Amino acid sequence: MIYRCENGESTDRLAEVIRRGSAPDGGLYYISDIPDVSDLLYGDSVVLQSGHGGYNDFVVKILERMLPDEAPGISWGELIDSAYDFAPSLHALESEYVLELFHGPSCAFKDFGARFLARYLEADCRRRDEKLVILTATSGDTGSAVGQAFAGSDAIDVVILFPRGRISHLQEKQLTTIGGNVHAIEVDGSFDDCQRMVKRIFADQSLSSGISLSSANSINLGRLIPQMLYYLYAAARLSADGCDAPVFCVPSGNFGNLTAGVMGYMAGMRVSGFIAATNRNDVVPEYLQSGHFQPRPSVETISNAMDVGSPSNFPRLTRLYSDDYARVRSHIAGYAVSDEHTRETMRTYAERHGYLACPHTAVGLAASAHHRNANLAPSEATFVTLGTAHPAKFPDIVEQATQETPEAPERLSRVLRLPSQADTMDADVGALATWLRERFGR
Repeated sequence: MIYRCENGESTDRLAEVIRRGSAPDGGLYYISDIPDVSDLLYGDSVVLQSGHGGYNDFVVKILERMLPDEAPGISWGELIDSAYDFAPSLHALESEYVLELFHGPSCAFKDFGARFLARYLEADCRRRDEKLVILTATSGDTGSAVGQAFAGSDAIDVVILFPRGRISHLQEKQLTTIGGNVHAIEVDGSFDDCQRMVKRIFADQSLSSGISLSSANSINLGRLIPQMLYYLYAAARLSADGCDAPVFCVPSGNFGNLTAGVMGYMAGMRVSGFIAATNRNDVVPEYLQSGHFQPRPSVETISNAMDVGSPSNFPRLTRLYSDDYARVRSHIAGYAVSDEHTRETMRTYAERHGYLACPHTAVGLAASAHHRNANLAPSEATFVTLGTAHPAKFPDIVEQATQETPEAPERLSRVLRLPSQADTMDADVGALATWLRERFGR
């Protein structure tokens, strides 16, 4: 694959792209010429087994086809087996599926990208005999997934910025109780402020001089490539069961997950379209209606991990369609879901299906139902909503909506008993630069 950035520079080396995180011009890397892997997804020769072993075997085949010479000093099989002792799970409801992506260590879909990225960078650092600092911002789930993925690394330190009072108690505990090489910073501002600070640090090399920095946000293609893989896996499993060309509904905040799905489509995955499901932070559904992209400050909702007013991956998403608005609009539908509708959807699925959904997944289920009821997809299309987080990560919201308390896996309940540790900071990039130089400068 070829990776390009805004100023026209390009590289064919994945290690360079992942290590840098953002492009040299401070913007995003884009993939062009994604290889077609449709023959690995469809047909009698495709063998798919359940469980993480079957998932790992499948994605290794994809990586060996797409990126045959890009493994970081270890084989793709070694990397994937060390990253994943969990797998996606397709949960069938009456007329749709939920692709559950929350069976990993932090109980959120971001475990897939974070664990891949961590194992890749650790292997690459060992190969280079170098140290690295990961700088990332979180609106909720990224921080815990990234922190736990890199925890204990002797080659990589992780710095996570999170907005004060705007993530759930459990999300905060997950990222502030790791310690060691994982450093949490509580910012007096919004996620957009955290994201702006991180972007400024990467764009202005004088702010981070002497520090080897990379990012674990979804600006890093090392997050999106592994997320693309679970779309391919789901499409192949559905096709084997006679459900071809699904509609994927994606709860969306920073739009990395939807971008990864479109990357899968570009790689030969058959789909009947995508649905961008957002909460009140609806700049992309608004764009899909008007053709105008107008970022604005984010607003707080009960689906807090999606509270993003200026999604970083939007330019990357439209670039996959050659920035052709008509193509984007013909392939992606967008819906904004209110908190009230989100709660109603959580209650409905609990009562009708006995299924507890986190508020983010519920936003997707609501948007999927709207699209399906409006008959905007082929009548035979299968609808798949991405289940992005375990409902036990949001126990108060789920209980208020459904009158049921989700049972927490031990890996979640354990962190509530641990002491928290975080620095505090104003939403000031200069303060962040000073903090980084004092701890990691050479």
